[in-house]
Amino acid sequence: MMEAKDLVIEAPRSPYETINGYAILARTIDKCRAAIADTAGEYHFDCPVDKMLFGFKNISGEEFKTFVATGASDEEIGKWVEDHGDVKTADEVSAWSSAFKTDFSYTTDPNKSEWFKGECERLALNPETTTLFDYLEYDDKVSFSK
Repeated sequence: MMEAKDLVIEAPRSPYETINGYAILARTIDKCRAAIADTAGEYHFDCPVDKMLFGFKNISGEEFKTFVATGASDEEIGKWVEDHGDVKTADEVSAWSSAFKTDFSYTTDPNKSEWFKGECERLALNPETTTLFDYLEYDDKVSFSK
């Protein structure tokens, strides 16, 4: 059984860290394992960011969680993601991950722009130049540097 992180005392992995080329997957695994172990703290598994990955692959959070609960390693989970849902080429995965790493922000989403701008302001980040992944990383650092 893979050990779950205690997300009360340490942050999940960076959203930039990839597994099998998928951005956010390592972080999603950490949050899922912590949810199963009841050590997720303030973090939420199957949140809107996780759902972006699940939507891209056309898998559900529940399917993912069921597989993670088997005690699978990161490599096994990466393979499972590749083999389930919609088939994606390496180029498609790379393009999807790259877009999130370099461009994706909530500033243009009418449902989330005010929240994102407020969160960036709270952390003294510029919402016009801050990606969602930048925000997540910085928020983790601030949260665990107290």
